[in-house]
Amino acid sequence: MTTPSPLPDPTPRTAAAPSPLASRSFASDNYAGAHPEVLAALVAANDGHAVSYGDDPWTDRLQDVVRGHFGPRATAYPVFNGTGANVVALATALPRWGAVVTPSTAHVAVDENGAPERVGGLKLLTVDTPDGRLTPELLDREAWGWGDAHRAQPLGVSVSQSTELGTTYTVDALRELVEHAHRLGMVVHVDGARLSNAAAHLGVGLGELTTDLGVDVVSLGGTKNGLVLGEAVVVLNPDVGDGIEYVRKMTMQLGSKLRFVSAQLVALYGSDLWRTSAAHANAMATRLRAGLAGVEGVVPTRPTESNAVFAALAPDAADRVRERFRFYDWDARRDDGLVEVRWMCAWDTTEADVDAFVDAVAGAV
Repeated sequence: MTTPSPLPDPTPRTAAAPSPLASRSFASDNYAGAHPEVLAALVAANDGHAVSYGDDPWTDRLQDVVRGHFGPRATAYPVFNGTGANVVALATALPRWGAVVTPSTAHVAVDENGAPERVGGLKLLTVDTPDGRLTPELLDREAWGWGDAHRAQPLGVSVSQSTELGTTYTVDALRELVEHAHRLGMVVHVDGARLSNAAAHLGVGLGELTTDLGVDVVSLGGTKNGLVLGEAVVVLNPDVGDGIEYVRKMTMQLGSKLRFVSAQLVALYGSDLWRTSAAHANAMATRLRAGLAGVEGVVPTRPTESNAVFAALAPDAADRVRERFRFYDWDARRDDGLVEVRWMCAWDTTEADVDAFVDAVAGAV
């Protein structure tokens, strides 16, 4: 991938409030500020007038950047946020009578207030999974009933990469799922809010996790990896992208000053910034897990394959840690009396942040 030339001048749960002493949070990568290179790109884009609604040099440049990652048939449609990206992608790819099979823990099913169903008009068919990952066998639990007028037609699959449980689909596992879905005549959507983290963990490119596997459409993340706001719907298979311009507008995801979203995405994906920022967040999560490995009273509950660490500890200990650092409970209904929590690292998490957090947890338990 080449670095772009300069442009012309034209989820979830409740958490107690942290103490003012907290300089960093481990609640969500959404809490992090914007990367300086992204802010610089915004300032550069704020120069004079530019044609509105995406007919500008930055959105033009974004197409070149996206095709460098995802191949010559890819087209990017910038939107405001991740829920909007998922709704636009699914509502475009499927007919009104279509249903989407997705893990029961997926963001589209849990954290979007029914937007794919209310706004997109699509039925979600959820499947319980042990680790947030869908498999061909699990897909088959809901992939049936074609031609039955009494059942929403399972015509799409939506998976998160990485998943809401911090796990990552390997290249082979995702290829197997995509091929199985295609054999059933189903479109495959990847919610890539943290696609950069998955690619960094696996040591592959963005296209190797999507285009090369036959994925049809991607929600490409930005906000969780250093943008102020903005994501993009990337259509990889033009056969499923018909009408997306109209769907984006009617779902209120077409920005008038779209250059400011596109400029951020170009800054992130037009260089290696996406990978270095995601790899750093992943590394901080690995450091956090390693630091807690010997702490009695902290029980790891999920693999650490991205920038998330899941663990269980006593509820009162979790509350003591929250006096300094904000984070979310994930599952408070465990049979052992412990509460499962999620600790997220971001592009700006430092080693000192992690070490201070480890000390706080060790002291609390």
